[in-house]
Amino acid sequence: MSLLFPLSLACVPLTSHAAAVPVKDPDASGELIFDYDVNPPGTYTLQKIQHAASGQVLDTEGRARALADSFGSGKVTLLSFIYSSCADPNGCPYAYTVFHLLKSRMEREQPQLTGKTRLVSLSFDPERDTPEALKLYAGADAKAAKGVQWDFLTTASLRELIPILDAYRQDVYFDLDPKTGQALGTMSHVLKVFLIDRAGEVREIYTASYLNPDVVYNDILTLHLEDGATLK
Repeated sequence: MSLLFPLSLACVPLTSHAAAVPVKDPDASGELIFDYDVNPPGTYTLQKIQHAASGQVLDTEGRARALADSFGSGKVTLLSFIYSSCADPNGCPYAYTVFHLLKSRMEREQPQLTGKTRLVSLSFDPERDTPEALKLYAGADAKAAKGVQWDFLTTASLRELIPILDAYRQDVYFDLDPKTGQALGTMSHVLKVFLIDRAGEVREIYTASYLNPDVVYNDILTLHLEDGATLK
């Protein structure tokens, strides 16, 4: 069972590597800063970790579909688990920022690969993250007709969600009031982002301390090079 109930924290990336989490200077250019170099794309190999599990999900129009439809169509895919009311800046909002940076950079630098790259944000809060709520959360990112497609997905209920979370080992904790035992409306989880290749295999798993946009970008390009793509 992936849905647990003992914590009283807000949505946080549970990592002991606080120094590795990027700091964004609001007065700077907006770039996320890490203190290590990254390897050029194509100079390394990403090993297969597991097959990317599927499950029944809903898109922002309320249409039922299989999760595998997002990464089973010959595209390199980034999958994250989020919930829209998460307020921790190094949790779901950080993953959203990284996805947005990657989308913009891919469209700017490698436009020939935008149709072969996809982003997927799947909510683990189906009660509040209805298709309509996710459409508002996604805004223009879910409506873009060109560029990298970004799918915002939810499930009809926990019944459909739990097998997906279990398959990806994504634990989620519902925060309870220590006095009343009632749900507080916040959740805690380990921030995870999954890189999935065109064959539906997970090739990398990023946590908060390793979710460097430059690393992820080069990993995406590495998988495209593996498939014979040419970079600009």
